[in-house]
Amino acid sequence: MHTKTIKELSALLQAKKISATELAQLHLDRIAKSELNAFLHVDAALTLQQAAAADLRLAGNDTTPLTGIPIAHKDIFVTRDWRSTAGSKMLGNYTSPFDAAVVERFNRAGTVTLGKLNCDEFAMGSSNENSAFGLVKNPWDTLAIPGGSSGGSAAAIAARLAPAATATDTGGSIRQPASLCGVTGIKPTYGRVSRYGMIAFASSLDQGGPMAKTAEDCGLLLNAMAGFDERDSTSIERPQEDFTRDLNRSLQGLRIGVPREYFGAGLASDVEQAVRAALAEYEKLGATLVDISLPKTELSIPVYYVIAPAEASSNLSRFDGVRYGHRAKDYKDLSDMYQKSRAEGFGVEVKRRILVGAYVLSHGYYDAYYLQAQKIRRLIADDFKQAFTQCDVIMGPVSPTVAWDLGAKADDPVANYLADIFTLSTSLAGLPGMSIPCGFGQGEKNAQRPVGLQIIGNYFDEARLLNVAHQYQLATDWHQRAPAGI
Repeated sequence: MHTKTIKELSALLQAKKISATELAQLHLDRIAKSELNAFLHVDAALTLQQAAAADLRLAGNDTTPLTGIPIAHKDIFVTRDWRSTAGSKMLGNYTSPFDAAVVERFNRAGTVTLGKLNCDEFAMGSSNENSAFGLVKNPWDTLAIPGGSSGGSAAAIAARLAPAATATDTGGSIRQPASLCGVTGIKPTYGRVSRYGMIAFASSLDQGGPMAKTAEDCGLLLNAMAGFDERDSTSIERPQEDFTRDLNRSLQGLRIGVPREYFGAGLASDVEQAVRAALAEYEKLGATLVDISLPKTELSIPVYYVIAPAEASSNLSRFDGVRYGHRAKDYKDLSDMYQKSRAEGFGVEVKRRILVGAYVLSHGYYDAYYLQAQKIRRLIADDFKQAFTQCDVIMGPVSPTVAWDLGAKADDPVANYLADIFTLSTSLAGLPGMSIPCGFGQGEKNAQRPVGLQIIGNYFDEARLLNVAHQYQLATDWHQRAPAGI
């Protein structure tokens, strides 16, 4: 059962061939045996309570396509009963009095929560090595990182610990771990999914999205996740839609933009070979490749690492040890309590970004750094606007390399930042993008490590992206491959 897709599991549940309780217990047993550190908090009693409620709905035919489906939530979404830590010591024992909007929507659909997934602290990282509760291992090669910040989500799907998972993407944190773990993930258009109850990193960039085995499954999950929420000032009010409606549309005549900037120096040959082979497969499916340019791509890294830390320094100022979160035990006065609580509660990468953010927002530097970065951000979005006059979707690599070894870049934050070169610009522009498995590259000792194909769409074009991904997955089997022993 653990190898089946959400679509297949839903059919079995609706036909009463398996119960939600049996399905939940099967996945809880697998989680208990896993040594990947993908989960931070599991409560079997709570899970089985939700499964029993789902079984009652199934018995009464009061169902949705997701009723009874087990799901795990990235620990950046607050949950009423499970701990919500954001992978940080600062929130190590925090339990939220309410559910995030995304969790609410899945609860209404009848999903069964398996637990909370590990992530880089406050979603800051590209390797899932920044979690205060230990790193996550890649199921394909436990010597490798799973990607980040949603590394726990990607590892859980790849290891078949859960058929569905929520994740968030600020600068590539859905697409990059999906690529490095060989699963499917989609970052919707900014504003599609409510950020209410999502612990904030960079408010103008953060966006929730799903991970699963297939594009079809991601469409089913996005149907439940997306929707207007008046509690989120950045939520976009649009008619509810079925993101799976175009899955079976032919790709004949599809124009695929291939940015020349995505295939230059720095792209590993094994990654390029897998991506080029995927593009050739799309040509067989009737698509046409169009040479395009996204000339501001190289500026996305400095722009992102000005804007994101600036917003992070503002968002994380609320964690001061007063109302909730970690408080130092020994301090002399209020100011000393602030300093010691934040010094003890935050990890190295979070402190680094707070310092950078505070600097670029400080008097005398706001205009020189933050304001200039916002201007270039608009130019990056304009590049995409121009590109979409020539093509329907854009394709290229997600990451310049396959997953690197654990610890390989731990002392080099700039090397970690450079790994996001192909995903940052999409996030800065607020566009939808996804990653689907398209092959393998070579890691240490000839271990196979997955490669992902990035598909970028125009605003609110998620249904087309899912169609394009689904047709590729009908023609190939990369998404069906599983790590050894799974």
